[in-house]
Amino acid sequence: MRIVIDMQGAQAEHRNRGIGRYTVSIAQAIARQRDQRDVILALNGLFPDTIDPIRLAFQDLLPQDNIRVWHASGPCRHRDAANAWRRQAAELVREAFLASLNPSVVLITSLFEGLVDDAVTSIKCFSQTVPTATILYDLIPLIHRHPYLDHPSVAAWYENKLAQLRRADLLLSISESTRQEGIQHLGFPSEQVVNLSTAADPRFAVREIDAATASRLRHRYALPRDFVMYTGGIDPRKNIEGLIRAYATVPAALRQRHQLAVVCAIQPPDRDRLTALASNSGLTRDELVLTGYVSEEDLIALYNLCKCFVFPSWHEGFGLPALEAMACGRAVIGANRSSLPEVIGRADALFDPFDAASIAAKLIRVLTDDAFRADLARHGLEQAKQFSWETSARIALAALEAFIARRVAPAAQPCTPARRPRLAYISPLPPERSGIADYSADLLPELSRHYDIAVVVAQETITTPWIKANYPIRTVAWFRAHAAAFDRVLYQFGNSTAHQHMFAVLESVPGIVVLHDFFLSSIVAHLEYRGITPGYWGQTLYKAHGYAAVHQRYHVSDTAEVVWKYPCNLAVLQNAQGIIVHSDYSRRLARQWYGASAGEDWIPIPLLRVPVFESDRNRERARDILGLKREDFLVCSFGVLGPTKLNHRLLDAWLSSPMGEDERCTLVFVGENHGGDYGLEMQRRIKRMGHGVRIRITGWTESTVFHQYLAAADVGVQLRTLSRGETSAAVLDCMNHGLATIINANGSMADLPDEVVMKIRDDFTREDLVEALCALWTHEGFRKSLGKIAQEFIHTQHAPRCCANQYFEAIERFYHAASGSLPALISSMARLEPNNTDPAAQLALAECIDRSIPEPLSQRQLFVDISELVQRDIGTGIQRVVRSILQEWLLDPPEGYRIEPVFATASQPGYRYARNFTLNFLDCPDCSMTEEPIAYQAGDVFLGLDLQPHVVPAQQKFYQTLHLQGVVVKFVVYDLLLIQMPHYFLEGGKPLLENWLRVIAEADGAICISQSVA
Repeated sequence: MRIVIDMQGAQAEHRNRGIGRYTVSIAQAIARQRDQRDVILALNGLFPDTIDPIRLAFQDLLPQDNIRVWHASGPCRHRDAANAWRRQAAELVREAFLASLNPSVVLITSLFEGLVDDAVTSIKCFSQTVPTATILYDLIPLIHRHPYLDHPSVAAWYENKLAQLRRADLLLSISESTRQEGIQHLGFPSEQVVNLSTAADPRFAVREIDAATASRLRHRYALPRDFVMYTGGIDPRKNIEGLIRAYATVPAALRQRHQLAVVCAIQPPDRDRLTALASNSGLTRDELVLTGYVSEEDLIALYNLCKCFVFPSWHEGFGLPALEAMACGRAVIGANRSSLPEVIGRADALFDPFDAASIAAKLIRVLTDDAFRADLARHGLEQAKQFSWETSARIALAALEAFIARRVAPAAQPCTPARRPRLAYISPLPPERSGIADYSADLLPELSRHYDIAVVVAQETITTPWIKANYPIRTVAWFRAHAAAFDRVLYQFGNSTAHQHMFAVLESVPGIVVLHDFFLSSIVAHLEYRGITPGYWGQTLYKAHGYAAVHQRYHVSDTAEVVWKYPCNLAVLQNAQGIIVHSDYSRRLARQWYGASAGEDWIPIPLLRVPVFESDRNRERARDILGLKREDFLVCSFGVLGPTKLNHRLLDAWLSSPMGEDERCTLVFVGENHGGDYGLEMQRRIKRMGHGVRIRITGWTESTVFHQYLAAADVGVQLRTLSRGETSAAVLDCMNHGLATIINANGSMADLPDEVVMKIRDDFTREDLVEALCALWTHEGFRKSLGKIAQEFIHTQHAPRCCANQYFEAIERFYHAASGSLPALISSMARLEPNNTDPAAQLALAECIDRSIPEPLSQRQLFVDISELVQRDIGTGIQRVVRSILQEWLLDPPEGYRIEPVFATASQPGYRYARNFTLNFLDCPDCSMTEEPIAYQAGDVFLGLDLQPHVVPAQQKFYQTLHLQGVVVKFVVYDLLLIQMPHYFLEGGKPLLENWLRVIAEADGAICISQSVA
């Protein structure tokens, strides 16, 4: 479960008030109890001063990578109508950013923000797919429109937020009173509104205030006598006027021994108004004290010093000051309205806030009845213990998990759509010599139950009658021109030339990719070698696997090693709107190459096989055609021969087994022989052993002959090593024909259930294979039983209808999720009204999107600043060190990081990728790569490896931007000559030196090359 918490409640207008404290406290408590849950904090980059304090508050609770920053182009405040387009665009960017984090649920800590500042909150303005919960503090302006919504712009803002609130999937209220408001005034079902309650900060507690401190505070705030305390702001609902009028009716003798202290910030007009009210009510000048703003430390002390605490508010979301006062051991009395009864928890401590006599009576009793006051204080301490952030967080997590469970529970059968969605199906088709072509021919008839399909091909002819009769056949050029006419696009991707046209099409027309082969390096290299896409292999190696892979491509003696080593599939994975694979092995490979979260949203669908129902008569007919006797024992291995198929290991085992000497036993390799030395050696060995009849290689066969061997065989043997993510169709074919099949546990074959095949270990010995062969040869009953189980497995799990149904579910799920994707964001931006066509505004927005939403499967980057080396390499000692470290890192990167040399100048802000320099440094062609500004995200590292006294001060703001984004910024310090001899190194003199030192001091750390420098 991944919970993304929008932390703007701790960034915006209310960050220093109750909402800000609530936001930080509940988020910290959730982080402390996260267990196996993933918790991510989302911060608004328009509040840069708040980012470091929030990071600091969570430094021991969450990895810093889990604190993400998104960006909008400001100003966005709602009160200024001129900001409408920017605000709406910012809402879309924020929601797309949240969707890119793949949350199980988003928790908004404060929705009602952005009236007078650049907070941006919204719910489902962009996509309906992101589950959203929000904390509900109160609905006071809705229930009491006057005076809160008297101003038209405030009313418009509040109504906009109410409309968004109604789209929330779950409300987490801060009190039962507020929960009931959500149910009664917004119409939410009771199960969608959960009371979290709240808690006081642990700092609010009983303290012993020493005499000196008490005297200083009493003098500072003009409180020489015992005092009744109120805190909580000046606001009509707070009922300060009612409190003053009621206090004025308290007997004068009692008032002479006490003071009424209103402890909070107060604006001059309010101060004048309340002072006049007190005077007109008969209070003397010192009986009402308006302290103005007090620090939190002083507030806690005043709580502990007051004789009692009064809270006369007639509407509160919770009433936190009453709880804080109780936690400090004070007697608390308050209004009997909204949430205060549940906070105070005692009926005899409550009064009617609209009745001055009721307030006064309670004040008189608490000031004069020592036993009552002491009893309230004891009760308050116990009552305060009922509220804790841990309890609130536990309730929040349970509510979020229950909501997610309800959301993913099986739903009622959806209504059948009025028409089948239009699907563009892009794949090779027969007669292409491709297993994927045959696969598509088998899938299409069943998939057409769900979609109105047009096939898109890059081949001249199609031979399958069903396809020609039922589907429009479109060229790639036609599809590019008419792509918008399709609701869905499906690519069948494989590692052969039959798929070479798909890379460019996928880049311009995103769709769902069926990844038949995890490795796409053969076709990628082919595109470059044949001149179809010049430099494509080098560019792909760099983007997917970094400079070390590019260096190997140009410096190994046999480039086939590089083809074999690197998948080169990242561009396809990033451009796809969803990935379908045929086994979990492909997802394991994704994690191996691209990190722990890669492949987590891929959907595995079994490789379909059309069920085969073979009778003994068909077997006999196939044997007659192939020249086999009824009593012959036939073992077959299917598919193209090659070192990775371990055909030589099967030959070794056969020759070592009793079967190799038995005239009734025949071994046939059904497939095209390897075209190199491996194939020649296989033929020589067979000929040398004199087994040319009983051991043979068929060469490439027509489909009819291939299936005759499947029908005639007794046992199939399919071995593999160094799997590259493909699923063995030959294994499934053997099982489909009811053959007992021997496999080794390599790649996707390891995922097959043990009961449907004879599975030997991946690193099997010759004896292991001989034992398996003999077991199936000598135990006919076991052999037939295993074959029957295998066939039933294929017929139930791999049948075309079953697979097509899974395709439909996967495609629809991916397209549902894609409503929150980057292409969808761009489309939504185009529909904004009024549409801002100002190029500068659009450029600013594009930069915000780029900084907020990283590419899928992005790797952590280690930016190595080599600005000095790029501009001038004069062979100094420092530059020799830089070159040595750079070369070591480029060719052997630290685990988990991608090395990216970067450079900047003193005249232009920001850094750029130093690609051309780096390729030249590694003695590689430039591969036509550009040097655009760097893209960075949380978790990256920036290292100032070069010594650049002029560049570093000029880029100070950029380093701060990196830091706020969550990039670790460090510099290497080689010596202190800049400080000792600034006139020699810095033409700018002392100011430039001070800026340089400031940058180093503000960085996340410095690396010194010696202890003396440190």
